Amino acid sequence: MAQREVIAAVGAGRMGRGMAIAFAYAGHEVVLIDAKHRDSAGFDALCAQVDAELRGTLGMLSGFGMLSETEIDSVLARIRTVALGDCASALAGAAVIFEGVPEVMEAKRDAFAMISEHASVEAIVASTTSTILSNDLQGFVTHPERFLNAHWLNPAFLVPLVELSPGEKTDPAVTARLKALLERIGKVPVVCAASPGYIVPRIQALAMNEAARLVEEGVASAEDIDKATKYGFGFRFAILGLLEFIDWGGGDILYHASNYMAGATGEDRFAAPQIVKDNMAQNRRGLRDGQGFLDYEGLDVPAYQNDRLSAFVAMLRHMDKMPPKG
Repeated sequence: MAQREVIAAVGAGRMGRGMAIAFAYAGHEVVLIDAKHRDSAGFDALCAQVDAELRGTLGMLSGFGMLSETEIDSVLARIRTVALGDCASALAGAAVIFEGVPEVMEAKRDAFAMISEHASVEAIVASTTSTILSNDLQGFVTHPERFLNAHWLNPAFLVPLVELSPGEKTDPAVTARLKALLERIGKVPVVCAASPGYIVPRIQALAMNEAARLVEEGVASAEDIDKATKYGFGFRFAILGLLEFIDWGGGDILYHASNYMAGATGEDRFAAPQIVKDNMAQNRRGLRDGQGFLDYEGLDVPAYQNDRLSAFVAMLRHMDKMPPKG
């Protein structure tokens, strides 16, 4: 087996620790680099805190059956925390470096200056920012072609998705290398343009704000809204992607529902986007047309539908919501 890449994370906070567990669990050596200047006592306290949290998280995962108690120490042995003053050798030996400092431009600039000074020019450099565009950070990195954003979702050691957002100068081969690495550790990377909110934060911001408005307007209680999202919204979209779901039922359903909602509420945010109107005009309404947002040409539709419905039943069992037999 080829030697696994050494991973470095600049910033030993929640995101750095989560990524460290994800990579160490998969067999990688990981270096957590403290991004703050501390005296020896402060650094020792940080190390104790990091070790306690990592051990506690791995103990929890052991309780879930993801590893045995005897494997915890071997995973922990792959993670080491180093002080800011000792970052040079740690960065020089890393094949992939993730920046995870606070979402402040000055902090990002300082972190990338340090990385650029000490890292190998072949190393991939990635920010984990959830707010700042990759194009706005790329200029802080020497050899910007090796830079992109990698937005992990918390908890990073469990959520499979990682959103990769290359900048204008990113070498496509770098994106492909990081995508392959993430796939090897069991993650599901997706690639998106440098756009505010990326994919998940953009969608969830709209959904969360709408849920808050429902409470504000007295439409339903917070408890019932959460039940609705868990057992309806979340239940369906754990199996079918949002665009796949549009195609499943038909884009015309969304089109007409959007027109009604926009008219009934007087809110433009419910209006259908142009792409939905275009799909209607071009008879790309989804599964029954063979074309929609996705291409279903040549697909065994009954087998596909059966597979998805079977997954719904499995989800019912997982949620302990199987209907009672008469």
